[in-house]
Amino acid sequence: MEKYAYITGWGKYIPEVVLTNDDLAKMVDTSDEWISSHTGIRERHIAGPEDTVSSMSVAAAKEALDKAGIRGGDLDLIIMATSSPDYLLPGAAGIVQDRLGAHKAAAFGLRAGCSGFVYALSIARQFIATGAYEHILVVGAEVTSPAVDWSDRRTCVLFGDGAGAAILEGRDEPGGIISIQMGTKGSAYDALYVPGMGSAYPLCPKTLTERRNVIHMDGQKAGRFAARTLLRNSSDAVRASGLSWPEIDLFIPHQANLRLIEFAAKKLRFPMEKMFINLDRYANMSTASIPVALCEAAEQGRLKDGDHVLLVGFGSGLNWATAVIQWGAPERPRRRLVWWQFVPLSKEALSSTRKSVRSAMDTVSSTAGTILLPFLSSLRKKK
Repeated sequence: MEKYAYITGWGKYIPEVVLTNDDLAKMVDTSDEWISSHTGIRERHIAGPEDTVSSMSVAAAKEALDKAGIRGGDLDLIIMATSSPDYLLPGAAGIVQDRLGAHKAAAFGLRAGCSGFVYALSIARQFIATGAYEHILVVGAEVTSPAVDWSDRRTCVLFGDGAGAAILEGRDEPGGIISIQMGTKGSAYDALYVPGMGSAYPLCPKTLTERRNVIHMDGQKAGRFAARTLLRNSSDAVRASGLSWPEIDLFIPHQANLRLIEFAAKKLRFPMEKMFINLDRYANMSTASIPVALCEAAEQGRLKDGDHVLLVGFGSGLNWATAVIQWGAPERPRRRLVWWQFVPLSKEALSSTRKSVRSAMDTVSSTAGTILLPFLSSLRKKK
């Protein structure tokens, strides 16, 4: 029987350090008025000395676990979507698994840029649908700031750091993640990328002097791709879900540019009040943008049980992904528990304990017989 993947917990972590537009104006030739009027961004949060992708992910995941009412030890799988892991090798997933105490969970990383969180939801949904796993943690986290060229006024104003997480669980009732679609335009991969630090341009003095270790972006190419995703792929996602636009209660687009979102809303004839926007406070957090927005929408009461939410991601790759989700989850099925599930015993100890219990029960039965038989015999004699 097919299982349906529901989001039962959510959480986020935002670094404390805030970098405002006025702060940036002291670093490069720009202004708060120019940045806010062209992008809608007013400030962004930057990872501090103690903030890493793994530490931020753990904080967001703990919040999500609390909301779901489960522990790290209950997790079967952890999927980490990020393009900026703590180390080149290994990825951050194993570190997160250890710090959450999720020792029975498999853990791996996924790199799909700004749409990575939705890609990860797709994978989690399939594991749940087949019955392979029951509890899955999906994290979207990014520390983009080290890869930002703080001397480039076109790109340094756009990015911020953060992490968001969601717990997915299986249920028998139809609902949860209704549909997911994904795609890639690999021919334009260099519209948004960091050319150095990989096998094509390994770390060396030339990588640094030619600024290959920072984000390079072709604004026109990336902008056209984003507009096409928001218009065509959003409409395709709604159709694939079997719903109509009026049935979409909340639209959470990737938080890249407010003007782009306003343009899409106008073309789609979708009300801006049903668009969720938080890029004014966080800027573009890449993989973390959608899960943080989803978490805040839930916290603010913008999502109610039964609501349909549309997620649309787009970015480096060039990758895009869409998902339609029915919010709210049925109650967790009650399990039939037996006494030994409450006792943390090894297999050998458990077998020994069972034998002891059976022996004790035989003794009680024998004793009861010894006491009761004379009594029953005397009753018969009286009759």
